[in-house]
Amino acid sequence: MNFKAFHASLNQPQPPAGLSDALTALWLDANGQWEEAHECIRDNGDQPSAWVHAYLHHVEGVLWNADYWYGRAGKKRPKCATKEEWQQIAQALLD
Repeated sequence: MNFKAFHASLNQPQPPAGLSDALTALWLDANGQWEEAHECIRDNGDQPSAWVHAYLHHVEGVLWNADYWYGRAGKKRPKCATKEEWQQIAQALLD
């Protein structure tokens, strides 16, 4: 799946089958389901999930927790808006 197809799937009632937990969490977040997105990745230790976990706490505004997860993901908190960050993460995970 590419970013265009992923973005188009946001209009569907369910995330597409076969997505990773990190991409499923991004899909859920984009559909206003922050809690479900967090639940989807919170126990995962892989780098993509840690990155999405960081993003979710960035959206939430709990920056100390976001920074912890950015560190686990090997990333730094970006200076851009979270909407732009969502797109950057989704594109990176789909490429």
